[in-house]
Formats: sequence, structure tokens, C-alpha cells
Amino acid sequence: MSNDTPAKTAVTAVAALPLTPGEWELDPHHSSVDFTIRHLGISKVRGRFTEFTAGLYVGETLDDVRVTAEIALASVDTGNADRDAHTRSAELLDVEKRPTMTFRSTRISGDGEDWTMTGDLTIADITHPVTLAVEFGGVVDSPLDQREHAGFEASGEIRRGDFGLDFFPGLLGEVIKIRLDMQFAGPQTQDA
Repeated sequence: MSNDTPAKTAVTAVAALPLTPGEWELDPHHSSVDFTIRHLGISKVRGRFTEFTAGLYVGETLDDVRVTAEIALASVDTGNADRDAHTRSAELLDVEKRPTMTFRSTRISGDGEDWTMTGDLTIADITHPVTLAVEFGGVVDSPLDQREHAGFEASGEIRRGDFGLDFFPGLLGEVIKIRLDMQFAGPQTQDA
């Protein structure tokens, strides 16, 4: 009986995430990285990052699934060129010293459409754990490239002070809400 237990556990874990094992490729044209931060505590400024990469590796079990992402902080876009230039400056993000923000998952759990992903977020030389709520949008075969495509929406929040981004307290909120909409294309088959 003890010999059957590991096999049943592995099958259950794979069945919980119905994705073909292997490397999944980001579809950047159908993905986005957005954020929201409070201004003066009374309104929200919304923005996005236009340059990013992400990877999804699906293993044989849920414990083997890995997600990585890298965001170019200089690609910040809030819809206001002057504000974006100021945000990139040494007074705020200082993208010369902090060119990227990276994420590496450490644990994924859940079932069906609702998942939780925990990982390490690094900005410059500061790393903190973050937890994202993940909604699994499903898997379909795309008629455009004859590959499986999977969609995910991840959301959560980070505290600026945790990453040494404590400029202009009171003017800008401490909490930054983030949302990632990601679409990945499945592993290419041998005959593709």
C-alpha cells in the first residue's frame, strides 16, 4: 500500500494543474503588468510596465512548477511623460541603480480556478517574499500557432518601504497593488 501512495499523490498534483509538462513560453502580445498607487491618500495613479519577460515551467508534480519574471523598471508608463521621467529619476525609482524587478516562485498551491503563488521579489539588492492570488483562466488550443495556450491573472500588493522605496511618504501611498495578466504558449510538440 505504501508503494501506491506516492504515485497517487503525483497524479493528483498533475491533475490539479491541467498543463502539459515542459517549458511554456510567454505570449507578450496578450500579457500585461499593471500597478496602482495612491496619491495624497485620496486618489489612485495607475500605470504599467511595458517591457517584461516571464517563464513557466511545468513539472510532473505541482511542487515542480516554477514561475519567473523580470520587469524593466525604466519601462514604467503612467500615461504622463513628465511623471514617468520623474519616476525613473534618481529621486524616485533611480532606474540606473535599480534597472529590474525580478520574481521567482517558491510555492504554488490551490485547485480549479483559484491558486496562491508565493515567491521572492527582488528590487536592486533587496529581496522580500510576496504572495499573489492567481486566477487560472483555462487552457485552449490556439488556431494561430496550433499550441496550447494558458491564461493567468495574478494580483497582490507590496510595501514600498520593504524595498527601500520610501521616498515622498504622505505624497505617495506605502502600498503598491500589482496585477499581472499572463498568457503562455505550451511546449512545442516534436512534429510542430
